[in-house]
Amino acid sequence: MTGLYKGIGSPMMGLTFINAIVFGVQGNAMRKLGRDTPLNQFLAGASAGTIQCVICCPMELAKTRMQLQGTGEKKSKRKLYKNSLDCLVRIYKKEGIRGINRGMVTTLMREMPGFGVYFLAWDSWTRYLGCEPEDPYMILKLLFAGGMSGIASWISTYPVDVIKSRLQADGVGGVNQYSGIKDCVQQSLKKEGWRVFTRGLTSTLLRAFPVNATTFATVTLFLMYMREGQECSIVDSEQQPVPLQPQTQPTSM
Repeated sequence: MTGLYKGIGSPMMGLTFINAIVFGVQGNAMRKLGRDTPLNQFLAGASAGTIQCVICCPMELAKTRMQLQGTGEKKSKRKLYKNSLDCLVRIYKKEGIRGINRGMVTTLMREMPGFGVYFLAWDSWTRYLGCEPEDPYMILKLLFAGGMSGIASWISTYPVDVIKSRLQADGVGGVNQYSGIKDCVQQSLKKEGWRVFTRGLTSTLLRAFPVNATTFATVTLFLMYMREGQECSIVDSEQQPVPLQPQTQPTSM
């Protein structure tokens, strides 16, 4: 059973900081942009996705390496990495800063448009569903909007994620298969065809819906609770995600 949770340490260490950065940056970016438009929602989300790459890239590298540890062996006699932190330390000692940031370019290529679509979809769904505080089905609507936003984000960038994961896994065992992004794309297409870019998409979407539904609903409800008694909608001029009034300045947190 523990094999199913291999590499869980890295996401647990990083996700708290990633979500704090994402929602904080997105909210501040919307305030700076001033107007609540679909383009601004996308730009604010893209800026949040860009900044959180600083944590996301090393975190996912450690997760990938931990998950691949012992692959192809019936029983590993000696584990190379004790945990996710030890994994990053060893990579740093061997390859330096460049090593722990392996896959940074593809991570940026995934996260910038991915988070742009993420917050744009969230804003569109909450407007369409009409997530009003007095609505008895508000929580269900928030969960649905969050889940669909996560799915939209992953569908829009999944091919890039496939390349990122392959580049980060490259070099395990001491053998480098790819010389760069272009080489990885060419080799993958040549050996496996275009379907390689959708491999694992189903399981990713099955994970994306509950994870993002919970994330968005929790942040929204927490902000509502913290601002109880104030004259503001779920999305106000500071950091709230659900646009309840056309006149307010929503910022998706």
